[in-house]
Amino acid sequence: MSLSVHRLRCTGCGVRIDGAQAQSNFRCVECGDLFEVEYAWSAGAEWPDGLAERGTVYRPNPIALKHLWQERRTSSQMVDQSGVWRFRELLPIVREERVVTLREGDTPLYEMPRAAASLGLNWLLAKHQGMNPTGSFKDTGMTAALSVAVSRGFTWVACASTGNTSAAMAAYAARAGLRSLVLIPEGKIAWGKLSQSMDYGATTVQLKTDFDGCVKVLAEVVKRAPIYLLNSVNPYRLEGQKTPAFEILEQLDWRVPHHLIVPGGNLANSSALGKGFSEMKHLGFIKRVPKISVIQAEGANPLYRWMQGGGVGQLEPVKADTRASAIRIGNPASWKKAVKVIAETGGWVEQVSEREIALAKAEIGAEGIGCEPASAVTLAGLKKLVADGRVGPEETSVLLLTGHTLKDSEYTIQFHRNNLLTDAEMAGASAAERAAFGKLQHEPLVLEADVDVVLRALEKEAGQLA
Repeated sequence: MSLSVHRLRCTGCGVRIDGAQAQSNFRCVECGDLFEVEYAWSAGAEWPDGLAERGTVYRPNPIALKHLWQERRTSSQMVDQSGVWRFRELLPIVREERVVTLREGDTPLYEMPRAAASLGLNWLLAKHQGMNPTGSFKDTGMTAALSVAVSRGFTWVACASTGNTSAAMAAYAARAGLRSLVLIPEGKIAWGKLSQSMDYGATTVQLKTDFDGCVKVLAEVVKRAPIYLLNSVNPYRLEGQKTPAFEILEQLDWRVPHHLIVPGGNLANSSALGKGFSEMKHLGFIKRVPKISVIQAEGANPLYRWMQGGGVGQLEPVKADTRASAIRIGNPASWKKAVKVIAETGGWVEQVSEREIALAKAEIGAEGIGCEPASAVTLAGLKKLVADGRVGPEETSVLLLTGHTLKDSEYTIQFHRNNLLTDAEMAGASAAERAAFGKLQHEPLVLEADVDVVLRALEKEAGQLA
């Protein structure tokens, strides 16, 4: 992989630094905002003499790269089989021999005909990032950022996590032969996710606090010890996480969808995807970008509240409380980046209830693809955008499903046993919603080991479904 010069640019004050100069918390010393990776060909890039010749900055060739990226699909090289590093011309951040990959990316783009018909849409799609090696979208960012950690000689990496980040970091650290430290909130993480970080050999610490409390502790840990921080404040994470934007365009034969609907937790994913689409437009691959909308759970909705309050001043953190554990974050680090992407693309921010999330998750499952609860906020939010006319029937929407359904199997089991939601949460449900719940809930039957008993039960089921 040939390296072009890259730097980090503060998204607040615009100051530029070399990547190795970033502080342990990846915050700008001038204004405290986060950085993003900038290349010589990036929009608005500024380069001192000697780093890029004025007027002769290399710009990637869209036609040539489209063909090259497709050719790599048949390559036997692991770096080419990665859906992140297959696009390495647009993220030249480490040398090829330093890449740590588990063949992440290249995830499916599914059609969702039942949900589309229910919403009156001609075409609805779901980009399933849960089909990554550790079962979530975090892998695409982790391969990039951890490869940087390897290239800079770190032997320890760390993250605070609600589950998916810890699983991804631990797996990639194990692959690279690094040690990893995971800080998670006690009792507020799905066991399926916790088991992953344990299995991959991470030093896993449960703190008696919430996710935001874990972030505060970790910020001090990385200041005092030579440990590389791999939370989403790390700008190299976003370089990997922008690549699903490239995949979506490829999978749609470079036709741009009208809408991309993204779950809102720490808000880095919407920022990364926005960067990916923006770079595609700047370099001439596409002529427009999709509207990117962010959906939050009502119990973890600081960005939605900020937008409803007029979108002025600082974001007010909330005490996050939602069963969608992957987005149970009350003080999102990347909120300013997300606001910028939403504004530039013309998207929106919505919130959805626990009841709406549960129903949407079951509806996605009925398509035969499944997802973790946090992913389902996308369909729940899209329903609201369609209902008030912000998404039209002729417009193509893509839901970003961030995690696999097995990430939180307990949630799914409780839903089908009708033990998930409280009476208070169901109190506002309409008759149509209650009917939908009943149709989608499938509790296992316990029967005698008798063929006639099984056949009678089957006849009963067939009658109910007729």
